[in-house]
Amino acid sequence: MFSHITIGTNDVEKAKRFYDAALAPLGLTALAAYPEAVGYGATGGRPQLWVVRPLDKKAASVGNGITVGLDAADRKKVDAAHAAARAAGGQDEGAPGIRAHYHPNYYGAYVRDPDGNKLCIVCHKPA
Repeated sequence: MFSHITIGTNDVEKAKRFYDAALAPLGLTALAAYPEAVGYGATGGRPQLWVVRPLDKKAASVGNGITVGLDAADRKKVDAAHAAARAAGGQDEGAPGIRAHYHPNYYGAYVRDPDGNKLCIVCHKPA
């Protein structure tokens, strides 16, 4: 459905350190890196998650109500990605667990990156 998603940052190197760590448990790596942007995707694929300095050269800011959801293959990967994100400077926004109000198998965790962007790591499969 999506070609790509961009997330704004005010410090590309700091964001890269965070996303390198947080996305590794999900099998996502930096496939492209430039002074103003880093693109992540699955090995052999193309970058689909971009972390960028805004093109208008203004400060990146957090959008209220925006959450980038990242799919995890299993619940252990949700736990690992959340822990890696926290260890890399992310702020906890919701520990891993079932969110039955979404659906019975929704196992998710929430974290904010160093710029305050909200991420959800989620597995939709039964345990």
